[in-house]
Amino acid sequence: MAPSKRERDDARRRYAEHLRRQEQQAAARRRRNRVLVVVGAVLAVALVAAGVVTAVTGGDDTPEASGPCPTPTSGAVADPPQFDAAPAPGSSDATSAVIATTCGDITVELLPDAAPQAVASFAFLADEGFFAGTPCHRLVTSGIFVLQCGDPTGTGTGGPGYSFGPVENAPADDVYPAGTLAMARQGGDGDSNGSQFFLVYEDSSIPSDAGGGYTVFGRVTEGLDVVQTIAEGGTAADGVAPARPISIEGVTTQ
Repeated sequence: MAPSKRERDDARRRYAEHLRRQEQQAAARRRRNRVLVVVGAVLAVALVAAGVVTAVTGGDDTPEASGPCPTPTSGAVADPPQFDAAPAPGSSDATSAVIATTCGDITVELLPDAAPQAVASFAFLADEGFFAGTPCHRLVTSGIFVLQCGDPTGTGTGGPGYSFGPVENAPADDVYPAGTLAMARQGGDGDSNGSQFFLVYEDSSIPSDAGGGYTVFGRVTEGLDVVQTIAEGGTAADGVAPARPISIEGVTTQ
């Protein structure tokens, strides 16, 4: 029996919905490919060499439904403030900062002499309240050991509306000790620093790429255990976000 007009219409609607879902999935893949990463393509090489299947999974970590820290009450910011240009290098002489998070305070020593661009930008954004209520969106627990923050959108693609470079104060041996505070950027582009940064919670070797290394602009002096507590929970089901959510409540500099 030939299908009725209603059956044909239903089939056309189902096919159109199938095409729509395929396009959404393709768009999502394209967005993921543009996400700022700590080490770009070389991270995948480093992790495969370590026997890890994918570049951003938490290995064998099992996501936890709850953790030792309060669940953040604020979420990602869809439309964060944007600024026309980065502040002038050396415009801030801040030498310390407190990153207040939902899991506790992280105190850092800033390095304005070694990384004048990065410290000026970080202090400026902190004073503007740019980091307040924003999630730390990425955790890496294999190959390298970092928690990445500073993107109000929580997608890994957000920033302050400006970028700056080149890379400052990168370690010559590509070793980033536990407690390092460094800028995240796009792979191969040393001028793509913005608002995103990462905290190293365990000694990590992060290979340089065409853009150089990664700007080290501070060191954790207190509160590294906060990051380690988040890392202990592994990654969430998406293999990117920490299973134990953490958000920045605010950053103050001195």
